[in-house]
Amino acid sequence: MPRSSAGAENHAWTDPDCPVARTLDLVGDRWSLLVVRDAMDGARSFTEFQRRTGIARNILSDRLRKLCDHGLLAQQTAPTGRRLEYVLTESGRDLFPALLTLRQWGERHAFDPGEPHSTLVDEHGARVPDFTPTGVDGAPLTADSTHVRKTGRDR
Repeated sequence: MPRSSAGAENHAWTDPDCPVARTLDLVGDRWSLLVVRDAMDGARSFTEFQRRTGIARNILSDRLRKLCDHGLLAQQTAPTGRRLEYVLTESGRDLFPALLTLRQWGERHAFDPGEPHSTLVDEHGARVPDFTPTGVDGAPLTADSTHVRKTGRDR
């Protein structure tokens, strides 16, 4: 993300010391994450994002602008040279683990057993294994094995 849009001086943060709150301020609405999801799956044009999500054109325009303003997407000229397309930036691609975690949570908790749903596969067609964060010792990290170290401002 460009530094100019990241600082507290340029944005009214919900909770200025919390990375989760700041992230949600930037991409915490449903449409933004679905646009990023579709960009990760190859969508590039306004029309393609609109077709895949069903989002209203005015809302899609707003989300694309905000995602570009915050450095998650960038506009570039399409190979045909006749239109602009949207591409993920490094910052946008860095959301992959978060979307993977949301996807896998949804697979476990948002569907009835046996209910069909899409599957994320790797470049060889194999299902992506469950993502489990681990500590420096290799042990799985959980809500019970971690805690937030507060800054001086939010103690």
